[in-house]
Amino acid sequence: MTLEILTSDHLAPLRHGFFTRKGGASSGVFAGLNCGAGSSDQAEIVGINRARVADAMDLDREALLGVHQVHSAHVVTVTAPDQDRDQADALVTRLPGLALSVLTADCQPVLFADAQAGVIGAAHAGWRGTLDGVLESTLDAMEALGANRSQITAVIGPSISQRAYEVGPEFLDEFLDGDPDNARFFANGQGDRYQFDLPSFGLHRLRRAGVGAAVWTGHCTYSDPARFFSYRRSRHDQEADYGRLISAIRL
Repeated sequence: MTLEILTSDHLAPLRHGFFTRKGGASSGVFAGLNCGAGSSDQAEIVGINRARVADAMDLDREALLGVHQVHSAHVVTVTAPDQDRDQADALVTRLPGLALSVLTADCQPVLFADAQAGVIGAAHAGWRGTLDGVLESTLDAMEALGANRSQITAVIGPSISQRAYEVGPEFLDEFLDGDPDNARFFANGQGDRYQFDLPSFGLHRLRRAGVGAAVWTGHCTYSDPARFFSYRRSRHDQEADYGRLISAIRL
């Protein structure tokens, strides 16, 4: 099976992709393109999957860069392919010949580009990272490399949608403590539960930060098991582990 790669016209002409689970070598609960070395999948199989992604990005595997994601607002500015990239949730660079990538399984993968300035970024933005400012930190880091915020395009890839994201009252309280207007990203659920709209919250933060364009591809990871891995779905199905999707962009 060939790889399925979702792209956005907003990031053209840069090579990029939100890769689905289709076309990989993994099996079982990881069936398809599991690119998460932190999963319990076989390391050599994950390596094969990542090599296929690198090939699709027209790069050697060593040029497909990521970070050790920790749900933070920390951003790494990549100035060399072999630099330390531990404990972060976003990367930015102006170096050609490198692909920046993030792994997700319900959280938002966000790809950034100022094609005119030749600066790109990639961020892993779950609810915690988005609330703590990882998207704004990525924009700041891109500006430090010469990007113009009003020329930056940010595209949110496949993420969990509001209809699938049930949370408790303590979750809502944390968002309201920071800004009472955040209530608009929550809908009433059953009992004391709420439905949280993560992609809309991400778009709000990006647009408020002044990006030139911000869009979501509209794909829900939870609701389409044939195409996407989902942490929350794996929990509901009582599976032992789950795969990780990869999203990447290069100059």
